[in-house]
Amino acid sequence: MSKEIWKLSATALAQAYRTSALRPTDALDSIVERIATVDPKLNVFATLDLEGAREAAKESDNRFATRNELGAFDGIPISVKDNINVEGLRCAWGSNLYLDQISVADELPVARLRKQGAVILGKTNVSEFTLGRGTVHTHAFGTTRNPWNPALTTGASTGGGAAAVASGVGPITLGTDGGGSIRRPSSYQGLVGLKPSTGRVPRTDGLPVILHDFEIIGPMARTVDDLAMTLSAIEGSDPRDRLSFGFLPGTFETVKKGLRILYVPQFGDWAVEAPIEKSCAAAAEKMQGLGFSVEQGETPFDLELFERHWPLVGGAGLAWLLRDTDWLGRIGDAYPPMIEKGRSAGAIDYVAALDGARQIYAQLVKKFEDYDIIMTPSAGAMPWAAEQPGPAYHRAFTGFVNAAGLPAISIPSDPSDDGMPIGFQLIAPFGNDWQLLSIARVYEEAHPWADRWPSI
Repeated sequence: MSKEIWKLSATALAQAYRTSALRPTDALDSIVERIATVDPKLNVFATLDLEGAREAAKESDNRFATRNELGAFDGIPISVKDNINVEGLRCAWGSNLYLDQISVADELPVARLRKQGAVILGKTNVSEFTLGRGTVHTHAFGTTRNPWNPALTTGASTGGGAAAVASGVGPITLGTDGGGSIRRPSSYQGLVGLKPSTGRVPRTDGLPVILHDFEIIGPMARTVDDLAMTLSAIEGSDPRDRLSFGFLPGTFETVKKGLRILYVPQFGDWAVEAPIEKSCAAAAEKMQGLGFSVEQGETPFDLELFERHWPLVGGAGLAWLLRDTDWLGRIGDAYPPMIEKGRSAGAIDYVAALDGARQIYAQLVKKFEDYDIIMTPSAGAMPWAAEQPGPAYHRAFTGFVNAAGLPAISIPSDPSDDGMPIGFQLIAPFGNDWQLLSIARVYEEAHPWADRWPSI
């Protein structure tokens, strides 16, 4: 091979397997060596399952030898966020409360990947209850660090999976996004990450739902083709998830020239740090150069409405989750105030929050009458110290997308002057996930990023 095996994309590995240039066990051996190099420095995994991965890779070897492969993911090493069930593995949710919790079944997207022959490396570290403040820093598993600078944060609760892919520990990870936890870590680590439309990736056999239907499962990868390969494997309706009805399998689309893009570089008076402002402005110019019609504008929804109601959702969900649990002194310091907020809120407050989300969706639908795509930075702040909570404005651009249930993608833009990755976000009307992937592919072909690697 022309480069280290652990650097190969999922699509490149799949092609190499099918031409007998590589075996799945070859890829796994290279990635296991990479894990030994980077995991002691980054703390990527909550649970590493090398025995299970080796057995799965050997079985995949045998299938390729007999031309009996299961699907596109046969032999592809992946990691899974530790709030997504993987049968037989611990699912601790980043918390000391669940260190003994073993999953009895795969959550549906994992089951779909396993059915195609995916090799599951293990469970990646996550913020406790996926309600961190821009870090993966827990009493249970310590601190997960950014491979571009291990002193800095990975960005949000899917930070373990993002650090894995960014450092070469498997080409793809499955994460969740309940307020930006796929998109912000992607932007902080030079990846492309998709938050699908609510329902496109059905969920069954998962953990208790504490974020209403705002948290979804989605992929993170180094290339758009890998992202699309993963979405193809996990999307599609399932009768056990009523939100998934109406979603048919998608594929790349022809991108029309002249698509109207509303570029919003700042929401209200939320700060945007200078390197992000510069990088995303350059990305908007590049989009214009690719034939898109880019117009700069203001926040496309009622920001005050969103900020008034959004924090209640997580607090109420966490208070409900731990209502019969002896959690005192056993969870992170950030969570007792959330629980108290959730406990003190009434049913009227919660219904008001859900109604606020519906209003925000309606406002965005109206905006999409004038524009095809909305473009923003993926985060407002550059990465900060890995053990510290982030400034409030770091999350400014992501949570409203979850409230509205819309699809959004984070795409790498120009790095900062000191080499740290930065990303911009594209948001599409409900159901237009494949339009986002198609636009991202056009941008990637013109301004590739996959060969940018951290020095770790």
